[in-house]
Amino acid sequence: MSRKGVGLAAFDRSRLTSAQYVSHGSNLRSANAQALETQLAVFRSLLQQFAQTHAKDIRSNPTFRAQFARMCAAIGVDPLASSSNGSGGKAGEGSSIWAQLLGRSVNDFYFELAVRVVEVCGETRGENGGLIELRKVRERIMRGRMEGASEITEDDILRAVNTLKPLGSAYSIIKVGSKPYIRSVPKELNTDQSAVLEAAQVLGYVSVSMLMANLGWMRARAQTAIEDLVSEGMLWVDKQSDEWEYWSPSFMLENHELVGGAAG
Repeated sequence: MSRKGVGLAAFDRSRLTSAQYVSHGSNLRSANAQALETQLAVFRSLLQQFAQTHAKDIRSNPTFRAQFARMCAAIGVDPLASSSNGSGGKAGEGSSIWAQLLGRSVNDFYFELAVRVVEVCGETRGENGGLIELRKVRERIMRGRMEGASEITEDDILRAVNTLKPLGSAYSIIKVGSKPYIRSVPKELNTDQSAVLEAAQVLGYVSVSMLMANLGWMRARAQTAIEDLVSEGMLWVDKQSDEWEYWSPSFMLENHELVGGAAG
């Protein structure tokens, strides 16, 4: 009987010790969370001071602007995101970090750039089926800018596309091979379609037999992937060869421009 009493006492002590560990762990988590919150508040304050000191450089220098954005990302601040949900609060609370720290000029810069990206995607959709290389979007936008206007970088365009997220999945950045593209149609590319587009970057075109030989696909798989891309306007058919060839529209148009430029 005494042994049973000792066992129950040990059980009670164990239960008490466990409760103490739980309480201690909760206190540690609370202290760590408060310390982290304090550190982030200090970082944000320093970031604000830095932005106000270098506001002119951030507005005019694309490299400096990109570095500042990376600094924001490092501490979990999205410069283009609204700082509140827009309900109530003081004036300006719903504006982005850019707008709060630098005034509306930088904030508007990205939204105006996003509008130009949408326009370029719309103008070229008939040529590329809604999939255009990021570099080519930048080139088109730069050609339309006034002389002396600030430089636009691919990093700027990436951030501008991110402002279009509220529009849903219609505008997004995807990788085809190693190159970033802007997709302006809601259709998602599957793995086979991405592989076909990546292969088309090498010579500018693909064929069914080329995919069968290089990717080890069955004919039906290669034909299905190609036909899906053709139906979306992302590949164009050349029926003049013995075997039909499926060309990348951007490759054909780029070569046409080069030939036209050389002839001029």
